[in-house]
Amino acid sequence: MDSYDVVVVGSGTSGQTAAFQLKEKGVRVAVVEKADRPGGICALAGCQPKKWFYEATEVIARARHLEGKGIVAAPEGDWARVLEQKQQFTAGIPERTIKNFQEAGIDFVSGEAAFLDDETLSVNGNRIQARFFILAVGAKPMQLPIEGKEHVITSNDFLDLDGLPPSICFIGGGFISFEFAHFAARLGAAKQRLVILEVADRPLGPFDAEMVALLVEASEAEGIEVRSGVDIDIIEKHGNRFAVRTRQGDSFESDLVVNGAGRVPDLDTLRLHTAGIEYSKRGINVDETLRTSNRRIFAIGDCVETIQLARVADKEAHVAAENILAELGLGQKSTMDYGAVPAILFTYPQLGMVGQTEDSLKKDGQTYHKSFAKNLSWPTYKRVGLKHAAYKILTDANHKILGAHILSDQASGLINTIKQAMLNRTTVDALYQQTMVSPYPTRESDLSYMLKPLLSG
Repeated sequence: MDSYDVVVVGSGTSGQTAAFQLKEKGVRVAVVEKADRPGGICALAGCQPKKWFYEATEVIARARHLEGKGIVAAPEGDWARVLEQKQQFTAGIPERTIKNFQEAGIDFVSGEAAFLDDETLSVNGNRIQARFFILAVGAKPMQLPIEGKEHVITSNDFLDLDGLPPSICFIGGGFISFEFAHFAARLGAAKQRLVILEVADRPLGPFDAEMVALLVEASEAEGIEVRSGVDIDIIEKHGNRFAVRTRQGDSFESDLVVNGAGRVPDLDTLRLHTAGIEYSKRGINVDETLRTSNRRIFAIGDCVETIQLARVADKEAHVAAENILAELGLGQKSTMDYGAVPAILFTYPQLGMVGQTEDSLKKDGQTYHKSFAKNLSWPTYKRVGLKHAAYKILTDANHKILGAHILSDQASGLINTIKQAMLNRTTVDALYQQTMVSPYPTRESDLSYMLKPLLSG
């Protein structure tokens, strides 16, 4: 039986972050991975790979917006060429992941882990013990509770398609469907039919409702149809085509149906109950130290009932590792703060947010002040032909930012600036003074226009 100080289950971004941080302090660490391609979803089929498609999408979208304004003809997209570049990037990740572990002195164990008790794992019939465990097993595509679901491809499959068909139906109105539909609108053939179907009364539930409505307008202007309140009854296959039929009597015909309903924690085979670990369908329950209901076992990343974002997972890994090191007398205790976590939807335009939405503030009965404008005609947007830019900034009575929402190209930079102000408890007045000396004219310098209505006077 092998024995370690810490066993990390999962080789994705958070598992790697925790394992390397622990090893740097001299802790004996092993990483267990059940997938035949180690490295995690972010590196292999998520945040990194999708950016290859986004970068091409952004160039084409910007060029199209500038047609007749100095650009004679926008470039055509070539999905297959982008795919080739993406595949070159991802091909070496599994081998590099294992090599990096080995060079650092971290044991890599291939196989499916299951708890035998709260200090022992079974991996392919072998027993592994540890003083502490970190669960970083990630998430998997959500199974659709729909008859005919076997006809649907996953988000992983979509990013490996050799080409895009003339019509695509995306089930679920979340991150995956919106980003992939925007990729297809710029990298697919002309006159495609792209449809997003959402069961709730609006898509993109975590985002501000008013800003989502503006993104839907921008999406529809690019030929993406968005339907909400859709109750899907069955998915039928007719030859090489599909029909998505709803209980409302509608039928959406397409060449491809994509499951864009999101991901769920991948917990089925771990036997968490054997180790006394509490969890729900939303993920493993943890406290602010990332400790589970079993004090010797921590959980991080997409398998946890927290925010499913790669950088959040990395931060959780850091916090969990710090707390294990503290238990081993090698560091200080640490806690996780989710108060200012930015999220970016890589559509074009991007939709970014940090902090609270207007609806959440109303629900909490909190008094707030708002600066909002849409269809911005500032020179920064006129010169790139972007017609759907918008913003919303929410502050409290003490002039501190409660939330910010940006619909724009380069929204990620603006949201990150505001995130930092929230972390530093910077007032609107102070942030306004800081942005006045930003490089001009840029999206960052435009932030001063957004903040001005909120100044204390």
